[in-house]
Amino acid sequence: MADVVLAPLRGLEDFLIGSARFQIPNIKDQEKWSNRVLNNLLYYQTNYFLTALILFLIIGLIHPVKMVFGFAAISVAFGGFVYSTNNQWKARKFKRDHPLVSVVLILVGGYLLVYMFGAVIVFIFGIAFPLLLILIHASLRMRSIKNKITNKMEYVGLKRTPMGIILEGLGQEQEAGS
Repeated sequence: MADVVLAPLRGLEDFLIGSARFQIPNIKDQEKWSNRVLNNLLYYQTNYFLTALILFLIIGLIHPVKMVFGFAAISVAFGGFVYSTNNQWKARKFKRDHPLVSVVLILVGGYLLVYMFGAVIVFIFGIAFPLLLILIHASLRMRSIKNKITNKMEYVGLKRTPMGIILEGLGQEQEAGS
C-alpha cells in the first residue's frame, strides 16, 4: 500500500473545457467502450473522486437530516443482516424463546424502514448521482495521447493508484495494448 500514488488533479481545461473532446461511444462495440471508460476512470480518477465528494456534500447540505438518517438506516440494516447471518443459531434461539418480542422487533423494524424510506432514497441518490455523472463523463470523453501514456504506466506497474486498485478489485484489469 506504500507504493500507491495519488494521480494528479487534471485541470478544468483537460477535464471539461477547451481541448476536451467528447463523442458518443459506439455502444455496439462493447470492448472499445469499456476500454474508454476504464482508461478515463484511471486518468481522471482524482477529478472523479473530488467531483463525487463535492456532489455528495452538496446533497448532504441540502438534506442533512435525511442524509444522516439514511446512512443510519442503511448501516443498521446492513449490521442487522451481517449479525443475523453470522449468528443464525442465536437468532433462531431468540425467536423460539421470545416470540412476542421477535414479532414486535420485526414490526418496529418494518415501520422504521418505511418511515426512513425517503431518507434512504436521498442517501442513495447522494451516492448514485455522482457515480452516474462519472460514468457519463468517462463514456463520452475521448482519450488523448497523455491519457494513453499515463494508463500504460499504471498497467506496467510503474504507478499504483487508488482507482487502479479499485478496478483491480472489481476484476476490471487493463490488458496490454489497450
